[in-house]
Amino acid sequence: MFSIIQAAGWPIWPLIFCSVIALALVIERFVSLKAAKVLPPKLLDEAIMVSRNGVPNPDVVTQLEQNSVFGEVLASGFRTLNSNPRATEDDLRSSLEGAGRLAGSRLQRYLGALATIASAAPLLGLLGTVIGMIEIFGSQGGDAGMGTMPGGGNPTQLAHGISIALYNTAFGLMVAIPALIFWRYFRARVDDYLLTMEVATERFVRHLVTLRNK
Repeated sequence: MFSIIQAAGWPIWPLIFCSVIALALVIERFVSLKAAKVLPPKLLDEAIMVSRNGVPNPDVVTQLEQNSVFGEVLASGFRTLNSNPRATEDDLRSSLEGAGRLAGSRLQRYLGALATIASAAPLLGLLGTVIGMIEIFGSQGGDAGMGTMPGGGNPTQLAHGISIALYNTAFGLMVAIPALIFWRYFRARVDDYLLTMEVATERFVRHLVTLRNK
């Protein structure tokens, strides 16, 4: 492997750097987008149950906020009602929507970088191939009289040089294809979380309105 990297030349090093960054982003997103950290399945029911007789105390709200990303959204509704017991339904909805937008931004963190790597890696591989081909043909042209081809080129050296140059394209695709797959997977996962949170938030708003009227 090291001999291939050496043969491919300096253009392959940006691809290696991209591959390391992509791997780190994929691992980080797998850890951060676990359901337990984003949207625990029974959290909404627990929040409604604990507040069935009134808005919970600040300690409970803080605990809810630290539970998960969705917990932060629910806690924002409780805090709005605590700070303004006469808050309208629009006020509560606006507070939850604002918290939801912040949550969506957190869930989509680093996905742009992963998409950039998926788009840039093939181009970096192609750049390495073009640079390699330029160097190969330049060296062939300078060996006048040394090869077996008309014009002095060595076909064996040329074929070997082309295969080495193509390592850059191959490595670029090896980086880009997994990055693209994981980017689309994480995008779908985030969209599913956001849709579920939106539906749950509507139910929570109605619950907060009943608390305000008590």
